[in-house]
Amino acid sequence: MSSLVAKKHIGEECVICEQTKLRGIHLYTSFICTNCEHDLISTDTSNPKYKYYIKKLKKVTTPEIFS
Repeated sequence: MSSLVAKKHIGEECVICEQTKLRGIHLYTSFICTNCEHDLISTDTSNPKYKYYIKKLKKVTTPEIFS
């Protein structure tokens, strides 16, 4: 539990911009900061920057389910 509390104060590394940020969302096992999330959803699919986001999002992996 203490490591979770420490993460909240220090921040987490964004999978897109690779900077440590305090606010964002979790997508499976990855963290996306609020700035990148906003840029991602507001970027048109014909924009070359959108391909960059897609490339970065390929790092996101689905968690394994153990039964």
